[in-house]
Amino acid sequence: MNILLIYAHPESRSLNGSLRDFAIAHLKGKGHEVEVSDLYKMQWKAALDPDDAPGYDHQTPFNPAVESQRVFAAGAQPKDVEIEQAKLLWADAVIFQFPMWWFSMPAILKGWVDRVYAYGFAYGVGEHSEKHWGDRYGEGTLAGKRAMLTVTMGGWESHYSDRGVSGALNDVLFPIQHGILFYPGFTVLPPFPVYKTGKVDAARFDQLCSAYAKRLDNLFTDQPLPFRRQNAGDYDIPALTLKPHIAPGRHDLGIHLTDSDAT
Repeated sequence: MNILLIYAHPESRSLNGSLRDFAIAHLKGKGHEVEVSDLYKMQWKAALDPDDAPGYDHQTPFNPAVESQRVFAAGAQPKDVEIEQAKLLWADAVIFQFPMWWFSMPAILKGWVDRVYAYGFAYGVGEHSEKHWGDRYGEGTLAGKRAMLTVTMGGWESHYSDRGVSGALNDVLFPIQHGILFYPGFTVLPPFPVYKTGKVDAARFDQLCSAYAKRLDNLFTDQPLPFRRQNAGDYDIPALTLKPHIAPGRHDLGIHLTDSDAT
């Protein structure tokens, strides 16, 4: 299978760098084709700005969505953006690996999303009607592909538990897993988290690699997070709110999973 690793860490000699190298070697050893986008090594341009819109009329206010739609439709996107889009189309599965910085991804990775997820590629696709509100949240350009986050953090696992001070991990990652991965169609696997990164010694690293190997081996068989598809009947369209009989009285993020209380 074709697997793309999007890697965002500035130091190759870090724990992240070692996990990246392990994943590449393990996947290739299992016969997969592997491509890597090492964003810091690539010196990825993170800011979405007028330089991403060849032919932009500087006499008018810059509208990122309008310009993204224009250059994508015209086949005039910057070459680095086109290359990353081609990698996504090539991949059967994508692993996003990054350290959690201030409860989110590093800016360079967010900038990758801002620029690569063009209007007409990752959003703004499909019909909008009273029955179907665009191809998104389970549909779209990347439907049929799997995605997983490999995320490292300094905090303890208990800090990210259901009653932990930092919030449940899947709630913290909801904007990424639901809003960045599920939105353009990815089937989203549960994340592979690494806690207490400052305390990882050789023995702990071996344990991590053993656990990571199992997740990598099961990329195409593990059950995904059961996010509700937008156009499958659970949401009122065009309001895009859950229908009243689904998880009544609840307002937490878990209601957007099909295994939440529906009675």
